[in-house]
Amino acid sequence: MLFYKFSFTSGNVTRFFVLVILLLLMASGFMVNSMVNTWLTTTRYAMTDIARAIQKRIETYRFATWEIYENQTASAANSTSDDLQEIRLRPDIYYLEKKRRKTEALIFGSHDSNTLNMTQRMSNYLDTLWGAKNSIWSMYYLNGQDNSLILISTLPLKDMDGRYKESAINNLVDARRAEMQQQATALDEREGFSPLRHFSWQNDYYFTLRTIFNQPGHLATVVAFDLPINDLIPMNMPLENFQLKQDDTALNEGSDAGNDEFASTIRIAFTNPNVEITASLPSTPLQLIYRVSLSSLIADTLRNLFWPLVADFILLILSLGGLFLLRKQSLRPSENQSAELDALRILNVEIASSLPMGLLVYDFSSNRTIISNKIAEHLLPHLNLQKIINMSDQHQGVLQVTVNNEVYEIRHAHSLTAPKTQLFLMRNQDRELLVNKKLKRAQHILDKNHQTRQQLLRNYVHFLQKPLGLIIEKLRSIDPIHPEDTLSEAIESSLALSRLLDDIVLLNRLETQDWAPYAAPFNLQRLLDALTLEMLPSISRKGLQLIVDNQLSSDEVRFADAQAIHKVLATLLHYAIITTACGKISMGIKSPPERPDLLAIQIIDTGSGLKINETDNADFPFLSETSADRFGEASGMAFFLCKQLCKQLGGNLDIHARPEIGTRYNILLQAPLEPQQKQEQEDKLLAGITALIEIAVEDIRKIVIRQLENWGAICLTPNERLSSQSHDVLITDDLTNLSPWSLLLANDEPGFTALGYGQFRVNFNVVGAMLDALLQLIEQQLCANQVMEKDEGSPLIASGYFQLFVDTVPVDVKRLYNEAAEKDYSSLAQTAHRLKGVFAMLNLTPGRQLCETLEQYIKVFNNPQIENTTSQIDQYVNELLQQGNP
Repeated sequence: MLFYKFSFTSGNVTRFFVLVILLLLMASGFMVNSMVNTWLTTTRYAMTDIARAIQKRIETYRFATWEIYENQTASAANSTSDDLQEIRLRPDIYYLEKKRRKTEALIFGSHDSNTLNMTQRMSNYLDTLWGAKNSIWSMYYLNGQDNSLILISTLPLKDMDGRYKESAINNLVDARRAEMQQQATALDEREGFSPLRHFSWQNDYYFTLRTIFNQPGHLATVVAFDLPINDLIPMNMPLENFQLKQDDTALNEGSDAGNDEFASTIRIAFTNPNVEITASLPSTPLQLIYRVSLSSLIADTLRNLFWPLVADFILLILSLGGLFLLRKQSLRPSENQSAELDALRILNVEIASSLPMGLLVYDFSSNRTIISNKIAEHLLPHLNLQKIINMSDQHQGVLQVTVNNEVYEIRHAHSLTAPKTQLFLMRNQDRELLVNKKLKRAQHILDKNHQTRQQLLRNYVHFLQKPLGLIIEKLRSIDPIHPEDTLSEAIESSLALSRLLDDIVLLNRLETQDWAPYAAPFNLQRLLDALTLEMLPSISRKGLQLIVDNQLSSDEVRFADAQAIHKVLATLLHYAIITTACGKISMGIKSPPERPDLLAIQIIDTGSGLKINETDNADFPFLSETSADRFGEASGMAFFLCKQLCKQLGGNLDIHARPEIGTRYNILLQAPLEPQQKQEQEDKLLAGITALIEIAVEDIRKIVIRQLENWGAICLTPNERLSSQSHDVLITDDLTNLSPWSLLLANDEPGFTALGYGQFRVNFNVVGAMLDALLQLIEQQLCANQVMEKDEGSPLIASGYFQLFVDTVPVDVKRLYNEAAEKDYSSLAQTAHRLKGVFAMLNLTPGRQLCETLEQYIKVFNNPQIENTTSQIDQYVNELLQQGNP
């Protein structure tokens, strides 16, 4: 048996594991290759089925084309019907009324009764052909007799025509007419195909089959079908990966081949970075291409083989680990064991010698010392170890001995592995007493230093506060009409020094426990508004942006020390302003859902971050160097003071700073909700008010929308707003978007100011100012509406004026729509000026103001506002016409 035993050597084990690793790699390669080949085969079969289905659809609608042209057209020409009705939607666009509504028909251009009858018969024929189908089908018939175009589709043509106003249907019809006329001029093309197209509103893919019929003495007649392919494509093949191209090199002319002789040539080509699978369509100059990127193919393959590959990878890691472990531990001889034992012995001696107590490990079976240090060797001649063992067993292994007038504590323990081996630990009690005395002395000195520092701070305040107050009073008494820069800087420096002294006083009171929070009810939003106005000069001076995001209700009342909270927030905001050179400072306020009695405040700046060890000032003031800018230097006691205040308020302060990114201050304070009697109000302040929000900054838009909805207003954005939907006020942060009854948001405005009648500039961070501005704007709007009602009385209905209004104004309003759609700004400006003159002559002030607003938008080419204002003018004119009709 020994002759057949596996030779457990380094080379054999290495070769065995290398063989296993190669087999694992080959298995992984074979799995990936098999998966790719399976995918290519499946896709090839699918492309064959798709090509056969598209070919059948083309043949079917070739027959339908000849059926419509030969039979339906001829039958329509020989028969007449008097009950056909058509509706004129717009000039040269007519809608055919019919009972069956599977398809709808539109006629573009002038036509006669034969064309109408032909449209009816073709629509009835297509009702039967498309009756059981759910996709979007369309047919275009370019009549060579009268050059009219007939559109028959399963789309709701009438509704779409009214909804999109020439944008959807007209563009589609114009494109098809151009294609059909272009093919009609080509003498050598009797049949044409388009590439794949996409209906964006239905997510349908289709291609167009066009057939031309020449008629002697008339223009050519062209019939085009939009053939969808969504129902022919499997769900696992994305539609956007398909293309339909002309195959000029391999045109198969065997159009008469039946289904049994169908042969679709499938070609697979790898073109970086895609895999293209091409299928030719017999009897057509087309080829269908399915293109998949190599990256997606690789990703799908790896996803499908995830678990097998993971298993192979784990086995590969285990094989490599086993190889290295066996070679390291079992295969190599331990020729360095003596060296390792020597190193271990030296390490044990080093550890024993570094202990602050005596260590002795003694083997009584051989009466030799295994491990010892200098302290144990010094005491060993004076000790009877056997007697110590006997006595310590009676006193739980601990006893005291005296050697040379020094008291030692000896702890004894038995070894668990060697019964005759004992462990002794020897501690000098006199030295420990001395160390304890030194520690008490150091603590006494530290307490004395704290008392000295408190006394020093108290003296600083006593000697500096009074002179500083005099300086500030004298500087403020100077005439502020012509202030000098030096005086303003002196006042600012004095105020900063005053704040520093106030911080020193407060910190001293905190350390002497002479300060306690004064809790009282307060409104959090008012505190934030006051804080924003206080920070506004410093923010504006450095060109920064402040965003205050209060996610709590503005009417919420909390119970805490408002002055202390204000002090913490103001100090940290001053620090953030100093460390931020450009960008913004965000302050978010919320309450944890599980703890509604807490306030979670987060201040984030986009500055350069704090200096190294600057956050150490949170544990001890003035411990590290602080940041500074050109206006001043940050206080070294700011973090320590804020942290102490947060502790007194039942919370904490965490500071996280990253270089070149910024600083994040997380503040958690205990401020429970004040119990109040709920007063039910039937309506909120802004109930029934609709506001259009055009704010570019996402954070500001969310804050404004949340605040307006809290007040009861309805908020609309340009994407959500319908073209005919009106609004009461406009809130924007872009000066070019201003219109009547609007608010311009800013972050450097001290409250709000009026830009003009019906226009205000307001600071979005000051909630009270924004509410006051909205209320004044609504009040002005109500006054203007009353004036408008007075102005809309007698002048229009009076004799002569109303007929002039009816004859001129509606026509000009239609011109506004047409010229705005064509973007003819010069003609649009003339029409708006003419309408303004008519409104002014009839003393219709609201109409004149709307025309003036439209002229302003025309000057800056603001297309969305031009369309909006035109709709308002149209609505206003319709209201006046209804008032004039008895």
